[in-house]
Amino acid sequence: MKKGTLAILLLLPFFLMAQINNKVSEGFLQSFADAFNTHDIKAIMSHMTDDCVFEASAGPDIDGQKFIGQEQVKKAFEDVFATFPDARWSNPRHFIIGERGFTEWIFIGTKKDGVKVEVTGCDLFTFKDGKIAVKNSYRKNRLSTK
Repeated sequence: MKKGTLAILLLLPFFLMAQINNKVSEGFLQSFADAFNTHDIKAIMSHMTDDCVFEASAGPDIDGQKFIGQEQVKKAFEDVFATFPDARWSNPRHFIIGERGFTEWIFIGTKKDGVKVEVTGCDLFTFKDGKIAVKNSYRKNRLSTK
């Protein structure tokens, strides 16, 4: 066997793995943010793995409330949109470091009872297979104003 053929055969698995290993880009995270701002639940969920996890910034546990899997996570996001019909995450700034990343944002929304919320926050992400496996959300706590 010629050296060139042998080299190709030895390197072929690396080339195939590079094509399979989808990397998340800042454009991908911006697309995710855009889907939230248009309340497009189908587009949001298409960015997340089947076994995704959403860790909300509020809830009964020390780390908020955890939702696991596409159905639970989808329902949690739908509940956010129902609570804040005008919810918007503005000025997103995205950062990616290997299989982890985060987005900083300013959340602005008005509850149905007229209570307005405007706070800074961030999402910490864990990526798997080119999608979001974990979305762990944090935000500042601010007194509400009417």
